[in-house]
Amino acid sequence: MKSNILNKFLLMGLLVAFSTQSCTNLDEEVFSDLTDQNFPTTEEQFISALGATYTSLYFWGGHNSYNSLSEISSDEAMIPQRGSDWFDGGQWLRVHRHQYTPNEESVNNGWNNLYSGINNCNRVIALFETLVAEGKTDPTQAAQFIAEVKTLRALFYYWLLDGYGNVPIVTSFADSDPNPATKSRAEVFAFIEQELKDNVPNLTKTVDGSTYARINYYVGQTILAKLYLNAEVYTGTARWADCVAACNEIINGGAYSLETNYFTNFNERNEGSSENIFVIPYDENQAQGFFLPAMTLHYSSQETFDLTFQPWNGYCTLQEFYESYEDGDIRKGEYGNQKVRGNFHAGPQYKSDGVTPITDSSADDPGGPEIVFTPEVNELEPGAYRQAGARIGKYEFALGSTNNLNNDFPIFRYGDVLLMKAEALWRMNSGDAEALTLVNMIRQRAGVAPFASLTADDLLAERGREMFFEGWRRQDLIRFGKYNDAWWEKPASDPTKNIFPIPAAQISANPNLQQNPGY
Repeated sequence: MKSNILNKFLLMGLLVAFSTQSCTNLDEEVFSDLTDQNFPTTEEQFISALGATYTSLYFWGGHNSYNSLSEISSDEAMIPQRGSDWFDGGQWLRVHRHQYTPNEESVNNGWNNLYSGINNCNRVIALFETLVAEGKTDPTQAAQFIAEVKTLRALFYYWLLDGYGNVPIVTSFADSDPNPATKSRAEVFAFIEQELKDNVPNLTKTVDGSTYARINYYVGQTILAKLYLNAEVYTGTARWADCVAACNEIINGGAYSLETNYFTNFNERNEGSSENIFVIPYDENQAQGFFLPAMTLHYSSQETFDLTFQPWNGYCTLQEFYESYEDGDIRKGEYGNQKVRGNFHAGPQYKSDGVTPITDSSADDPGGPEIVFTPEVNELEPGAYRQAGARIGKYEFALGSTNNLNNDFPIFRYGDVLLMKAEALWRMNSGDAEALTLVNMIRQRAGVAPFASLTADDLLAERGREMFFEGWRRQDLIRFGKYNDAWWEKPASDPTKNIFPIPAAQISANPNLQQNPGY
């Protein structure tokens, strides 16, 4: 654990140093700064040159990002309009109701989040390939770093494939087409698959402080597992056996294991987790961007956690999702007991002493000024009560936190790998014994009774409970055919909403882009 923490700060220092020097202008010619004295030759210098690629991930933990768009379009999170608060032009109401349009700011932000990461990857790949071509660095060493960046680029493209479907593929930097054409979803899938097949075998299998928060062989296999798990959605052809094979590469590697305590994976200091396969390494000073307490907690919750800022009182979960957890499920937490970790903050809320109620004397909630986070939300808009909705508590909010958490955000987790394998096995054979065993491993840790058998509803619900607010619920709902169903304050939606629109701003800038069907 200590080596992971040390590597986290070393990595952040190198990444931030590079990114602050070289990322302010994405169109700038980067090679003009190279001399015989400063091009990368050592491992540390190569890691430093990776800076812009990894810092491109920091959008994930903030508001109005691609992750926000994905979460709020699912049934596990929403942003009610609380009087004059959180209307934001109605965009989050439309996202919740699947009425989003090409003009949504969040749709455009998500696109920019992902293509910014791709652009930075292309830039670094071009740098490394030029150094090799000019004989200025060891080609073997450079090849390993190129494989790392190409795999990270494949992850950005994976999110584009999942969210927007039909998108341009850009792999060059200096001579790239300013108006790349749209590629079909099947073409994007094939590109990602080939990129991973070509590069993942060249990645290190080392799992220690030197590879913490970086792409390694097992991260690449997890991207492949996700790709194959959703292949039928993306291409019309199922790839369940390939998903199982990718999961087995991770499982049989023996480098990861389930944590005994579920919440170890989400602690303020979660660098020692044996379960987290790939994380975004946040830090309140050096690597900012994880704003969850601000996004979800009530203004007065500042007193609950002795926060250095006042939260914004926005994100909460839906009552039906909160109630999908069984009583006694440790992942749910205890209603009204903030001293017990849980995925939610619900019930009466207290100051940091755990005894004195916190209040909101300016609110007109019928329960009075003492704050109680009720799972039931009275309405989505325009007058949702300020106390309404169970809040997101999965990630530890340490006492005295700033508005930037120190927690590293787990993008990929071993628990997810087990559930992916279980689902793929079940889809090939609904009576598969190993699938049942894998799901029950997850349930045993959660402190709930094992399933006697598996159904589609069981699998989807268990994934929801286990993977809450980790960025996967939207695609899970789509894969199980539930994304277009009606849920609270959302009517049934058209299947064209399964992918987001191409942003109007992007089509205006690039006439070669084609709008997705239904928009």
